[in-house]
Amino acid sequence: MRCGFVALIGRPNVGKSTLLNRLVGTKLAIVSDKPQTTRNRIAGVRNYDGGQAIFLDTPGIHRPTHRMNVRMVDAAVEGIREADIVALVSDATDARAGAGEHFILEQVRHATAPVTLVINKVDLVPRPALLPLIDRWRLRHPFASIIPVSALTGENVDRLEQVIIEHLPEGDPVYPTDYLTDQPERFFVAETVREKVLALTHAEIPFSSAVVVDRFEEADERGIMRFYCSILVERESQKPILVGRAGEMIKRIGTAARHDLEAFFDARVFLDLRVKVASDWREDDRLLNQLGMPRTKRG
Repeated sequence: MRCGFVALIGRPNVGKSTLLNRLVGTKLAIVSDKPQTTRNRIAGVRNYDGGQAIFLDTPGIHRPTHRMNVRMVDAAVEGIREADIVALVSDATDARAGAGEHFILEQVRHATAPVTLVINKVDLVPRPALLPLIDRWRLRHPFASIIPVSALTGENVDRLEQVIIEHLPEGDPVYPTDYLTDQPERFFVAETVREKVLALTHAEIPFSSAVVVDRFEEADERGIMRFYCSILVERESQKPILVGRAGEMIKRIGTAARHDLEAFFDARVFLDLRVKVASDWREDDRLLNQLGMPRTKRG
């Protein structure tokens, strides 16, 4: 048997969450075209013949501007240190080939685990451009392997899985075969609502908002689950944007989130959303802890 942890690392918006969802075969991480969508480290377990891989989707590594971002970057760097395999995910549409990954490459140079480069989004570039891109990456770091994939379409992901299985250390499975993720159900409720906020709002709202599950009720005798959530914003001026004229925006967010939650839980869902102002929540350790953000080691 083989078993180990595989850290998916990289800059924001390279497709790590889409790749995690593809690898585990179900949607665990929300996906958005907004940078810094992933804020927590999410583990997804996949069992193979003769092995188990625990994939760790990590926040995109970026220059932190708030205490929240410091925690996000620390979680990603910690993932590199804890992993048995490091999968550095890059964007095939970025022809600079590692020019924006200086800090990440410095971290993986100190890694004791094998490092695989995953060039994602190959469905968006012409094939003749891939070989020169791979050659430029080879000059950056002695990767154990370089695998071009499309997490969106699934192209060549099977080859990536083969490489991962080959590099997994020998050992018994860490989790039972029916175990999927380390995140609680409340987490998926909050993330589903936040995904709809990201999709339907613009400007500063996606980055300065968060979702707290105030109450989580299991299915009642009629089979209805009830979730009561607060969408946090930093300023009073942001609240009417999320509520919308005559509550139109909050209704759109709620309807879209409820649809996904009913599919996720396979149950009818009642979803109550309120917008609250929490000034500078991104700097508030108490609120960050409540949101389940990983604790930073920088004090």
